Amino acid sequence: MKKSQAYHHSFQNLQENGMSFEQVFERIVEFMKINPNGNYRLMVGTDSQVHRSTTIFITGIVIQNEGHGVWACIRKVIVPRKMTHLHERISLELSLTEEIVSMFTEDKKNELISIVLPYLYQGATFTIEGHIDIGAGKRNKTSEFVKEMVTRIESMGVEPKIKPDAFVASSYANRYTK
Repeated sequence: MKKSQAYHHSFQNLQENGMSFEQVFERIVEFMKINPNGNYRLMVGTDSQVHRSTTIFITGIVIQNEGHGVWACIRKVIVPRKMTHLHERISLELSLTEEIVSMFTEDKKNELISIVLPYLYQGATFTIEGHIDIGAGKRNKTSEFVKEMVTRIESMGVEPKIKPDAFVASSYANRYTK
């Protein structure tokens, strides 16, 4: 396995490949500026899929203007082994989400908030969510980790979402892990 694959940190979507985080941030700003009076949710979530000799982690970044479309991209990280322990895998999913959330520094968050700020009285909103691909249901193997993972997301100052609300982790990122 080539070293570059395990440390492949560029972002992509169906339109563009090899984007830096700076470029991703620019796309988000451009998307929000189209309609600054929107209801924006910036969502970050990671999903993983275990393959024969690798485990693929896909982190999705989605900016949604509710009712008015989305812009999204993913980052793929390949771990060169089969990660069979659920807790280890979910923990790494969350670490990758945390890593990307932390790229949205205070300055960057403020820049995004400043786009909607003049329109707050007209109902504009902006929230940041961390989507965790786990469910709290009794039958759910991941339910025992929910408290730990939710606490980790909250400690970053981001609103945690778990299944069924964690659609960035569970459906958007999931499409790319296959």
